[in-house]
Amino acid sequence: MTDEFSVQSVYAELLGRAPENKMEPRLAPLHRAMDILGEPQKAYPIIHITGTNGKTSTARMIEAGLRAHGLSTGRYTSPHLSKVTERISIDGAPVSDATFVRIWDEIRPYLAIVDGELEAKGEPRLTYFECLTILGFAVFADQPVNVAVIEVGLGGITDATNVGDGQVAVVTPISLDHTDLLGDTTGDIAHEKAGIIKPGGFLISAAQPVDAAQVLLEKAKETHVPFRFEGVEFGVESRTVAVGGQMVTIQGIAGRYEGLLVPLHGAHQAENAAVAIAALEAFFGGEKALDAEILQEAFASVTSPGRLEVVRTAPTIIVDAAHNPEGIRVSAEAIHEAFSFTKLVVVVGVLREKDAEEILRQLKESLGGLDADYCFTQSNSPRAVPAEDLAELALDLGFGEDDIHVAEKLDDALEWAVERAEANEDLAGGVLVTGSITLVAEARILLGKADA
Repeated sequence: MTDEFSVQSVYAELLGRAPENKMEPRLAPLHRAMDILGEPQKAYPIIHITGTNGKTSTARMIEAGLRAHGLSTGRYTSPHLSKVTERISIDGAPVSDATFVRIWDEIRPYLAIVDGELEAKGEPRLTYFECLTILGFAVFADQPVNVAVIEVGLGGITDATNVGDGQVAVVTPISLDHTDLLGDTTGDIAHEKAGIIKPGGFLISAAQPVDAAQVLLEKAKETHVPFRFEGVEFGVESRTVAVGGQMVTIQGIAGRYEGLLVPLHGAHQAENAAVAIAALEAFFGGEKALDAEILQEAFASVTSPGRLEVVRTAPTIIVDAAHNPEGIRVSAEAIHEAFSFTKLVVVVGVLREKDAEEILRQLKESLGGLDADYCFTQSNSPRAVPAEDLAELALDLGFGEDDIHVAEKLDDALEWAVERAEANEDLAGGVLVTGSITLVAEARILLGKADA
């Protein structure tokens, strides 16, 4: 049996559990599993990341900074783009197939004990995400890593990852998403996300809406945790567009860093970089500036697959997992800034649990000034909104009928988009594939980007 086949077998076993969009708001089974396994989540310090947008990019930047300082790292992020092992990374690369399978085989009997106890109480057994989270903590303890960078799945208080206590709690920008589960205001959502702030830790927060900032501030004071907010104690001083990204000057919480090359597009990525730097400073004590050369080495290696990622040229094709209105807005700003398109063909797919109407409305508003055509499609996910339904919604929102095309299959959508982008030689045409992470993942594979 090959490792690849084994990984697929484990993945199939995981998929047989309650899916990722059916996370259970509970922590007791996670604590029980950790106790049985010898508390692997306590084998290393944790930098814990929550927020609505920018979590994975920020996690990758923090991880790069830790590695540049000579530390071995574990990174747990979700969802994956191409392969489930991407979620559990060791020193910047997906965990090996052999390790993934071996650790799963080792912990499976103990998870069965927890499943049995849950079923005896009439409760659902461990979910897909809970099992992956336990597996991630166990892999990091097995390596062992010097530090783990852990991204929440949803919220914070009862997210499976919150079984670990972060030495640094990082909160990226909060906006409205998953309102059915987390609350109808950014303050309500911040209350859920503040659950990762623990006594003995350190809070680093991106700039937030006033109500969200107040909730985080109160939680930090309640837990006697030092806190630093972007725009108050640290932030981006300046930024200019550069080849392949941007040059930024960032004031951290302990030092000032001039002329850093961040190889990612958009003001939001510069802000993510500021949050990452502040988190690194906090992890190393919060009082001493980082070495600028080490920091530049770290950022030079940063990638963020599926986030404003150029996957092909002639015409330029960008894939971007912007799955809520705020994500669409900041991505559109970055496209206006970093690319000289006069013609843009947008391939869009959305999942049912997302606010498709607001996503499309924001898309229409944010891409103003560009000659834009839209191709509505769908990923293979059973949660995908049918392409025809998206097109009908777009018409209701005032999209021009002549600017809309429907293709149920993504490969047909991409073919149409490329032909459309190339149709007028007088216009600088590009293609943007955006919306759900599942759509972006499938597009990357179709366009030859199998690795993430």
